[in-house]
Amino acid sequence: METDKSPWNWLLLVPIVIPFCTFLYNGSDPYLFGFPRFYWLQLSFVGLGALCAGVVYRRTRKSRKR
Repeated sequence: METDKSPWNWLLLVPIVIPFCTFLYNGSDPYLFGFPRFYWLQLSFVGLGALCAGVVYRRTRKSRKR
């Protein structure tokens, strides 16, 4: 079994740790398109997770030999 010990894998901790920082979304102001901060910030965490996963995937995938 081969393991990937790339330092890029540490980037996957960002979308796990950031939502635990409750001071970021503990409130309702400001509103964005009529939604309080809690809702649009939670949705942005989904985008952050997808972005981090995409970067880690691109940086750690093995090059294919054809």
